[in-house]
Amino acid sequence: MEVILIRHLATPGNEKRQYIGRTDESLSGCAVSAFREQQGGPAAVPYPRIQCLAASPMRRCQQTAELIWPEVTVQTDPLLRECDFGRFEGKTYEDLKDEPDYIRWMESGGMTAFPEGESQEDFRARCELGVRKWIRRWIEEGVDRAAFVVHGGTIMAALSRMAEGEHSFYDWQAGNGCGYLAEADEEEWKSGTEVLRHIRQIG
Repeated sequence: MEVILIRHLATPGNEKRQYIGRTDESLSGCAVSAFREQQGGPAAVPYPRIQCLAASPMRRCQQTAELIWPEVTVQTDPLLRECDFGRFEGKTYEDLKDEPDYIRWMESGGMTAFPEGESQEDFRARCELGVRKWIRRWIEEGVDRAAFVVHGGTIMAALSRMAEGEHSFYDWQAGNGCGYLAEADEEEWKSGTEVLRHIRQIG
């Protein structure tokens, strides 16, 4: 079975380089226009056809899913949401660079909990749980190819824990509208070896 993980298109907060987690932004009008123009030309991203689609319940993910795969019903799951950035939410590097909590977070490699937000361990475990749940379901239903439309952090969290080989969280960064295609061997997954293999970039 093939599994696609796509990061949503840009929001106004993304364009301002803000930390956008729990804020339920819609897509930027410029991002939507640019996507439509790109998909109508030679630079179109070759999104494969899919049978099933799971997305974060945030508007930016549902809207992206409907733009890329308008013919596929979007099923949402709160386990696939972005991290809650706590007091960092809506702020930029320039806003935060002199704050002691932010400096400590940066020095930890992004591993300490966000002040008044979600811990990295809880966030990564939640995303992994959500992705595994849907892949298991799709395998049981005999699906050949399915997609997730989620957040950059969700993709990094899932693949850092599920991809074959040794990888770090930041190895799996994806641009807006981009992501990865992976293979989940049905027999392996049914026997308990839940690994994503042969991963390649999309976009």
